[in-house]
Amino acid sequence: MTQRDASKKPGKEVQSTGLFHVIDPQVFQRPLLDELCDLATRVRAVAKRAEGARFLQNLLPTSRAMLYFTQPSTRTFLSFDNACHILGMSTSEIRNPATSSEVKGESFEDGIRTFSSYVDVIVMRTQEPGRAAQAAQLMDTIARPVPIINAGSGSDQHPTQALLDIYTLGRSFSDRGGIDGKIIGLMGDLKRGRTVRSLCYLMKNYSNVSLVFIAPKQFAMQSDVINHLKEHNIPFKETEKLNEVISDLDALYITRMQSEWDEVNESQAVDFTKFSVGPKELSLFKEKGIIMHPLPRGAEIDTTVDMDPRAMYWRQERNGMWMRVAVLLKIFQIEGQIQKLDL
Repeated sequence: MTQRDASKKPGKEVQSTGLFHVIDPQVFQRPLLDELCDLATRVRAVAKRAEGARFLQNLLPTSRAMLYFTQPSTRTFLSFDNACHILGMSTSEIRNPATSSEVKGESFEDGIRTFSSYVDVIVMRTQEPGRAAQAAQLMDTIARPVPIINAGSGSDQHPTQALLDIYTLGRSFSDRGGIDGKIIGLMGDLKRGRTVRSLCYLMKNYSNVSLVFIAPKQFAMQSDVINHLKEHNIPFKETEKLNEVISDLDALYITRMQSEWDEVNESQAVDFTKFSVGPKELSLFKEKGIIMHPLPRGAEIDTTVDMDPRAMYWRQERNGMWMRVAVLLKIFQIEGQIQKLDL
């Protein structure tokens, strides 16, 4: 995220409280998180009515978005694409670098600058880490900068996933004091899971939250996140035994083994059945606990769990589209039009 002093839409001055680039979850503060969550809730309420849906589609009818997804994606791509269409935006896409001038040797920087000539925001997901930050830095040097939204950068960060996860946690615990004071378990491939890494960086904004990392030693949470938690006095513990901690958890966030990042078949060396949830684990879990997963899933969640009311991952998926609508509203500085509606 970048906040600017002066007031800037793409190519124009923006207010200091607004969003421009959305790159790194670490810079989000509680007031903005609360505002985005409120916006997401309000806009989904507006969209339920035919006249409300038409109102939303008239908010950005002349704006254009580039979806630059050179790493495979289903949910993130579709949720951003539909978020744009909800607001009346048109979209262009590149989902395979083989269809762009990269195959002719065009540099990444020249490609991004070309996109910025045609659109008002660039949403990007790349296999290589740091590409979104690189694109944002480039935009800050040109005459007509457009916002960059990081939709997944290598195995390091996924800020809009973290935002929708916060939204899901907040809605799930709305009758129990919100996220403050909760014990949140994060289980699976924590070393390479950019969703859980990004979520951890947002925990500094909530009071008395504690984290439990449940992972094989080879895929434990990395030192950058651990150091961040220590710096902000966020209590955490690490374990390889889910059954010893599951009864204490208010939320269990499960991730799959990120085998696409394997270099020497590391994933095959792990018995991942120890880091999965089925009927036995559910019997130990709190009655009002919630289970989350960024999807896609593998064997780490038994399909029988889908029928349990504590399973929130399909709601979590739907929440993604509404949170991304909220992000776009902030970027284009039209959130006030939603906030003043009499719902």
